[in-house]
Amino acid sequence: MLYGKTTTTEHVDDGSTVTDFLPAERARGITIQSAAITFHWPPSKAENSAAVGAIEKPAVPLSQCVEPHTVNLIDTPGHADFTFEVLRSLRVLDGAVCILDGVAGVEAQTEKVWYQAAAYKIPKIIYVNKLDRDGAAFGKTIKEIASKLHTWPAVCQIPWFEGGNGRFIGIVDVVGLKALRWPDGGDGKTLKIIALDELEKLDSKLTETARRARTALIELLGEYDALIIEKYLECNEDHIAILPEDITAALRRCVLNQKNLVPVFAGASFRNIGVQPLLDAIISLLPSPEETQDPEINVGGINGVLKQMIQGKMALTKVDVLSKAKHAVPSKKSSSVTNTKLETCALAFKVVNDSKRGVLVYVRVYHGVLHRNAMLFNTNLQVSERAPRLLEMYASDAVEVASLSAGQIGVIVGLKYARTGDTLLVYTGANPKSGPPAPLNTLQLRPIEVPPPVFFASIESQSLSEEQTVANSLALLLREDPSLHLSVDEDSGQTLLSGMGELHLEIARDRLVQDLKAKASMGKIEIGYRECILASGGPDTILFDRETAGRSGKAACTASISPLIETLMDDELVQTDTTFRQDGNVIDVYLIQNTDEETELNSSSTTIPSHLSETIIRTALQNGVVAALARGPQHSFALHSTHASITLDLSTQIFGTDTTPSALTSAARLATQAAIKQSFQQVSTALMEPVMKVIISVDEDSLGSVVHDLSSSRGGHILSLDDADIVSAAGSSSQTRDDIALIDLRRVYSPPDPFDVTSTLGDSDIAMASNGNRQRTITAKVPLKEMVGYLKHLRSLTAGRGTFVMSVDRFERMGIQREKAVLKEIRGM
Repeated sequence: MLYGKTTTTEHVDDGSTVTDFLPAERARGITIQSAAITFHWPPSKAENSAAVGAIEKPAVPLSQCVEPHTVNLIDTPGHADFTFEVLRSLRVLDGAVCILDGVAGVEAQTEKVWYQAAAYKIPKIIYVNKLDRDGAAFGKTIKEIASKLHTWPAVCQIPWFEGGNGRFIGIVDVVGLKALRWPDGGDGKTLKIIALDELEKLDSKLTETARRARTALIELLGEYDALIIEKYLECNEDHIAILPEDITAALRRCVLNQKNLVPVFAGASFRNIGVQPLLDAIISLLPSPEETQDPEINVGGINGVLKQMIQGKMALTKVDVLSKAKHAVPSKKSSSVTNTKLETCALAFKVVNDSKRGVLVYVRVYHGVLHRNAMLFNTNLQVSERAPRLLEMYASDAVEVASLSAGQIGVIVGLKYARTGDTLLVYTGANPKSGPPAPLNTLQLRPIEVPPPVFFASIESQSLSEEQTVANSLALLLREDPSLHLSVDEDSGQTLLSGMGELHLEIARDRLVQDLKAKASMGKIEIGYRECILASGGPDTILFDRETAGRSGKAACTASISPLIETLMDDELVQTDTTFRQDGNVIDVYLIQNTDEETELNSSSTTIPSHLSETIIRTALQNGVVAALARGPQHSFALHSTHASITLDLSTQIFGTDTTPSALTSAARLATQAAIKQSFQQVSTALMEPVMKVIISVDEDSLGSVVHDLSSSRGGHILSLDDADIVSAAGSSSQTRDDIALIDLRRVYSPPDPFDVTSTLGDSDIAMASNGNRQRTITAKVPLKEMVGYLKHLRSLTAGRGTFVMSVDRFERMGIQREKAVLKEIRGM
């Protein structure tokens, strides 16, 4: 995976990128959706002269490979709004290149993706880009890698600035002890290799820096790799004498074994400086599919790994599968099965609706070979469908292939049902309808986690005739991007589209209108406020006697209301035959025999008309109360936190066949409305608003400003302040930043920058770099109105490092000043 700047593979500045092929990407100069490219490195002999160009002096390549390697590269977005594109790419990849801006250093989103990659235990290397720009500081970036990513940077290359502080002209290979210089104004295909002895004549200071970097690299590797220590002793403790091949092997062992160090490389991709050595490092240091961890699977509720199951070393429980795998019922029989008939196992990690080719399903093959026209069984949906065409992608272009082997990433054209995260199997002799035999038809690879949405907007069709077209287009959009969510607000009736941020929804709207040609518009969401009564009302007895649709209806009942006490607002309230809880209100329905004795209904002594029953009566009365509570007396918002009681005397308030369910509902509605009016005449109602439970993750430096903003500007209540659980660089999800061993920046080697911005670091600087990056979690209750558009504000407060999730908690009464402000906004005054 390539995470960071697209200029490493192409030029983004002139809007002619290959991986950023969408019009919105080229217009904004950013990556919006992940794009796949398959290429070969090193180039074949036939391609070598055109692809690499002339090298003035031959040199030993950083990689030990001779034959070209196939590389599946995925360029992922760097913007926080498109974090799901990164997550689903991480799920299927074997290695990652984290690309840093040499001017900006380690940015906020870099930290998030770094720990996300650690959660999937993906080996990583770092490439510091844009060193040709003013203000670039390679040494400062090295220090930030240590302090913010909590890993030891292994400096494998250092930048070469002309005259020590001039323009960027090349790099010095610390592993191979040679300099690489690219000529001015070239296309990057031609470079000059300079031995260390020759470099000393040109720049003695840079040569000394290279020797110190080599010493620091060996010392760092010696802390994690025993074999490099043996090589060091064999070379009479001479750091310079160790062979480059031995250092590369040690780096590879550390990367594959997930040691807490990361190789760091340098370059300027816009001028093609350092790109070829970076590709060599990818081949040399990152794993091949055979060297990666075996993918996790779940079969019939049993967790394991794919290789164990195929080899028959995993105990499988035989299951009886109904229409869906999630309804599988395990039997008592358990056995270890050798699955020799399982030809292919693949994971669908992305779905794209292409205007020319149709639906494209991106897959990663984990086992076997996927052939064209193979019958695929989707274990998530329990359906079979054929793969008519297979493609290898080059961003928006494609090459049709006959098969995809294990480890490859490709595209299946024409699948109707497959979604992101579905497991696809090819099994010899499988039934087209039921698929492979149990328990293999429940086999699922580790799913792709979808983060919860944090930004909301309403979406409406421009006319009633366009509603179905808009709905179909939204379904296609949600199949492409599962991080988009669609819901309908029960109060306003609005269709709400939610996602990861403002830019995310803006791009979704553009796709909906421009690409899918849906006639829809996007606007702000409407907050569903509530009213609550402050005084009791009733009892009021109402007799309903009216002819409706040519049929007489007559019924009576007595209603009273009161503010709902706090104990009855809890979710633990038990619903009984006489008590109902609905929309934050509690409704009591009492059926009595007579008003004098007020005894409870006894079915053995009371006769209910034959066309009615106790259940029908209670339901009709309840519906009447609900209808009355749906409209408040002052602001017309639905009532909330109201305790309504409705009483029906069966001996005096039922009038034979004239008492119908609709008449009972009307009587209950009118009686409740009368009680509400009586309460309102005593005291005005109060306004209530939905309050969200919000969990915000920020760094220590931003904690104070975020807490102050929540409590003072947004009317929130802070519930707790805790240390945030994060994933450490070692991949443990149970650690906090305090548990990670802080790196003493004085022990981190970094070459001097042209303007020496990191020459000295005091103890206070080290403490600030370490503790200021400590993650904290804020749990608070905040009104929903204040959370609309909050993500953008949070990012500005936290320099882009803050994230949050929220869920509906309850409705709470507003203060007088806040109620006035909200009413003024609603009325547009």
